[in-house]
Formats: sequence, structure tokens, C-alpha cells
Amino acid sequence: MTEVTPTLPDDHKELISDLCGIVSDYPYGSPAATLGLLADDAADALDRIGTPQGRRERTGYTILLHTTCWYVAARVFSKSLFASYTQALEGLRATLDPASCTCPAGAHPTDVDDEYGVEAGVSMLSEAGRAVFAEEYGLEGEELAVFDCEAFLAGLADGAADRMREAHEELFGSVDVSHLDARFLRDDGGIDIVALQEAIRRSWENNTGPVALWSARRWLAGQVRDEERIGLFLSLWMGIAQTYEGLPPSYARVLVAALDTIGPDASCEHPQHPWSATTHVDSRYEAVVHLYAPEDHPDTPVPVELSARELWECPAHYAELARRAREVVQQWRHMRGGEEEDWG
Repeated sequence: MTEVTPTLPDDHKELISDLCGIVSDYPYGSPAATLGLLADDAADALDRIGTPQGRRERTGYTILLHTTCWYVAARVFSKSLFASYTQALEGLRATLDPASCTCPAGAHPTDVDDEYGVEAGVSMLSEAGRAVFAEEYGLEGEELAVFDCEAFLAGLADGAADRMREAHEELFGSVDVSHLDARFLRDDGGIDIVALQEAIRRSWENNTGPVALWSARRWLAGQVRDEERIGLFLSLWMGIAQTYEGLPPSYARVLVAALDTIGPDASCEHPQHPWSATTHVDSRYEAVVHLYAPEDHPDTPVPVELSARELWECPAHYAELARRAREVVQQWRHMRGGEEEDWG
């Protein structure tokens, strides 16, 4: 009799392809939708834990949730997806007894991440998948069975759940940037606009988000002198515009609140405003630091005819800047996902 070569079910092959795209940070389609279905399937599997198929699924889904949780935490700003992942992980963890482990020391797999973790997790969902996986990686019976160890799986579930809880607070909670007072406030209580600009310019240090948030909170608190207003607002604006990968709702809610203090309908007879002369990061920086420290920073892209403080402070100028910044924040929401209420 000819031996039948085991093969993965077609839907599992597709799942591996979709999830590998996600964990390699090149997703196809909607990663939020794919991961939401994964979490729902994992939760549904809890009803089958008492069966051999249910135990296979427990192993597979625990590995898959562990392997993909970093993407949820870092790339998808959706409270509902966080809730689905956390619920599924906690449900799976409640069925696991680490004390039942009889594995020899060092037997547990130490690296079920990235594409290997996806392949392992999907393969563990079915008998056919396990046979394919064992053949591909040359695993004997005990080497394959260790993936089902409840202590091993409990460790994965605990680690993933902890990561989700920490990320949830960072993405949706309240971010403390009060430590930046020491960097951006002068001894007389005024704002050091040049220091704000220097921090934004060092975007490789991930400064833009905290600077934008600090500026927005200062603005909302009314802790800004008249001569500092445009400098603080432009620092807020630049922090938004230069955060190319988007900021999470914990930031966006405050930023939008600050932008909403600017009336959108202001008009004027000025043909042009100073900020229109800035076209890239360096020119924006030069414009602002020249405005506040012209002797130390003599270069500016703003021509003389646009340099009057009246033009900088024009309500229509503020309205135009606020409108553009709101559009950027809206793009973050579309890019990162999540419900409207997540973003405030």
C-alpha cells in the first residue's frame, strides 16, 4: 500500500500565509480583522478542551496568540482587539496546570516566535498539521509532544497576557510627561521654545510624541505667555506632523483636545502666512528657533514680508495649522484601527 503524505488543510495554509505576513510586519489585507478572528477562534476552542481535538487547538492557539501579541500591542490601537486577546489568553491559561509538567530540564521549546512560531502554532491545530511539522523538522514523538506541555503553554499565555496589559495602559491610559518640565521650563517659569525644538529635531530618540503631548497639556492648562503661544503651538504641530508612524489614543485624545481650542472658521485678508514658507523639517526648525532666538539662529526660510508677528499670530493662521494637524491624527486612526471612541 502506498503511504499517504500528510498535508496541511488549505485553510491552515492560508492562515500561515496571513499570519506570517503580520509577524514579519508586512501584513496582507486587514491585520486587525485577521487577528480578531484568531482570538475569537481561540476563545471558541475553550468549549472543546475536554476532547483530543480541543487539546490540540489549545496548544496551537496558545502558541499563535503568544507569537502575534506583539503586533497587537505595537501596531493595532483597538480596545476591542485587546479585550479579545486578553479574554482568550486568560481563558486558555485557566485550563492549564503547570504542575503537571514531567518534561526533562531544557525540553521546552525556547523560541516559538516570528514565522516559526506561526508555523508551529497552526500545525499544532490538527493531526495532519502535526505530522507535516514533525516531518519537516525531524521531530520524534516526545519532541513533538513537548509542545502540549501545560507548563510550557502556561508560560506563553502568562507572558502574552502581561504584554497585553502593559501595552493597554500605555496605549489607552494616561501618559506621564511631567518629567519634561525640567527640560522645557526656564527658571522664571517660562517655556524654552528652543529646547522644545531641539528635542523634536532629535526624532530618532522618539521625542516627537512626548514633546507634542507635553505641549498640548501646557496649552490646555493655559500655562503659556502671549509671546510663547505660537512657539508652543508650532511645537505641538510639529510633534504631530513628524510622528510618521502615528501616536496611540493615549496621546491623540489630548492632542485633539488642544487642537479643538482653535476655532476652525477664522478668516483674514492675508494672502499668505509665515508657516507656508516652511516645506520640510529643517526649515520648520529654523523658522521657529529664529523667531525666538534670532541672534543665536540667524537663518530662517521665512521672507521678510511674512515675518511680522501679526502674521504669525493671525487666527486664520492658527485655524489652518489646526485643521492640517487634525487631518494627520485622523490618518493615524485609519492606519492603526480601533473604534472612534478609543481616540476620544
